[in-house]
Amino acid sequence: MLLRKRPAALLSLAVLLTSLTACSNNPAAKNLENSLAADPRLQNNPVVFGETSKNEAPAQNETTVQLPADFPKEIPLYTNATLQEITPASNSNNQVSTRWLSSDPSNFITSFYRSQLQDNNWQILQQPTDDVGTFEARRNDLLVKVSIQPQSVTNPAPNQPQTATSIVIDYAPNSTNTAQSTPTTNNTPQPGDSQFIGPVAPNTATPQPSTTPNNSTTTATTATAQEFSDLNKVPQELRQHIQDLAALGVLSVESSASKANSNNTNLFEPSKIITRRMYARWLVTANNAMYPNNSTKQIRLASETTQPAFSDVPKTDLDFPAIQGLAEAGLIPSTLSGDTTAVLFRPDAPLTREQMIFWKVPLDTRQALPTASLDAVKQTWGFQDAGKIDPKALRAILADFQSAEQSNIRRIFGYTTLFQPKKPVTRAEAAAALWYFGTLGDGVSAADALKVKRSPT
Repeated sequence: MLLRKRPAALLSLAVLLTSLTACSNNPAAKNLENSLAADPRLQNNPVVFGETSKNEAPAQNETTVQLPADFPKEIPLYTNATLQEITPASNSNNQVSTRWLSSDPSNFITSFYRSQLQDNNWQILQQPTDDVGTFEARRNDLLVKVSIQPQSVTNPAPNQPQTATSIVIDYAPNSTNTAQSTPTTNNTPQPGDSQFIGPVAPNTATPQPSTTPNNSTTTATTATAQEFSDLNKVPQELRQHIQDLAALGVLSVESSASKANSNNTNLFEPSKIITRRMYARWLVTANNAMYPNNSTKQIRLASETTQPAFSDVPKTDLDFPAIQGLAEAGLIPSTLSGDTTAVLFRPDAPLTREQMIFWKVPLDTRQALPTASLDAVKQTWGFQDAGKIDPKALRAILADFQSAEQSNIRRIFGYTTLFQPKKPVTRAEAAAALWYFGTLGDGVSAADALKVKRSPT
């Protein structure tokens, strides 16, 4: 049957071709010929499969936003984040805002910025205590604010996560520091820069004695009573501690708000993260204020002729006498105490909980710290995260337990089974640690020191 139909089909095709050839001027034939002809556009623009046409529109999700040419290279950028929007500075606000979006979890990004800011010599003024929140930091004449917030994706594409993280980076020059600094064209890294390598060149200028009560050198030697207008923001259980220390003149602060507004010179800002520099200053001043009539228990301030123990705390640093004094007394790790790795003090880095206890407890016990192990700390304190504590700090934390109700950890944090050793310390928490020096039944508080100070004899 198929063999019979094949000749018939061939015959029909021959007749059709003959008709087209014979009737080339026929309109119907012309239409059929045009419909079977190749597209003339392909003659001049041949298509190669696998290549994208030059006239093809770019993908809808491809960003065209570019960073400004003057974006500070010091500001760390999260690699897996895409720039979404830039809000330039205005006449009323010289702050530039950039908005980024990342598919990574917010805790990853928070951890990235915490380590980057700490490791690159930023002075962290504020940082989130949880996985979301805002960092505020300063480095030289640059102020930066990094806000990290999770977001929900309303119409996710296939295989796209249901959530994303928004990162907003605001930056502006620090007008206060800029106005006070002298213009220079020297591009050599200076102390405080991540590229700086010591030693520090001697300062030929003669240091001028300060007459301001907030000068760190002055407060380390002469304590002047202070009054703060924002102590209502202090947790109730810590408020009296801070009031007593303020009356002793221990809590010298350099508030960013105070610098910006001369009318707000009495802000304590209790929730601000305290730097290592400020805590060292308070520690020396508080200890010496507790024992005004007992020079054998006071910490000696370093003189200007002393060779610096840390390459990032030169003699010209206002806090050099206190920081160097702690190093000379062996109360903080340094090359003087045999720690060859402690060549940097990192004065503007945040103080952590384990560092606060490590520096303070030797001034409580006034003797060698006991031998400690991880198991001993777990059995006494019961901390679930004891394994995260630096081995150097274990002895101080174990010794602090022996002070029972007068221990620093109980006074500051109350009852807790989590120590969170790497968590930054607030100003209020640091002050609470310095309210009492000594062990259970053998010590002196700021309230006791105030009575001595106010005594007519």
